[in-house]
Amino acid sequence: MELDNIEQLLEKYFEATTTVAEEKILKAYFSTNGVVPHLKEYQPIFVQLEKAKNETFKKPLLIKKKSSPFKWISVAAAVILFFGIYFMQPKNDPLENEYTQEEIASAQEALKLLAFNFDKGTQQISYLQEFEKNTNKFLK
Repeated sequence: MELDNIEQLLEKYFEATTTVAEEKILKAYFSTNGVVPHLKEYQPIFVQLEKAKNETFKKPLLIKKKSSPFKWISVAAAVILFFGIYFMQPKNDPLENEYTQEEIASAQEALKLLAFNFDKGTQQISYLQEFEKNTNKFLK
């Protein structure tokens, strides 16, 4: 009975569906000397897992602190870039200095016409959406 249970647990173990408690049962079974001969091939796996669990790294880690001049050069370049962008922005002059009143009025009229036509298109889309909704009722 116990052998059948161990074989089933091994199947579950290799399918990665065992629980922690089931894995403890397998580790306990394979850490003893009473392992059945046809399951002896799995014993080194569990023995090595137990050994690996107890291993620790004892050498000190040496971390060298590098102070690279490239880091400071990149910081300085970024600061110069930000100052250049901030101070070199073009002046915002009013439109009256660049265009005549007639040009501004004609541009405003063109934009109003464009907005009016967009509103017409939006209405047509709402009609199409209503049409699509009603046809989908009949087709379903």
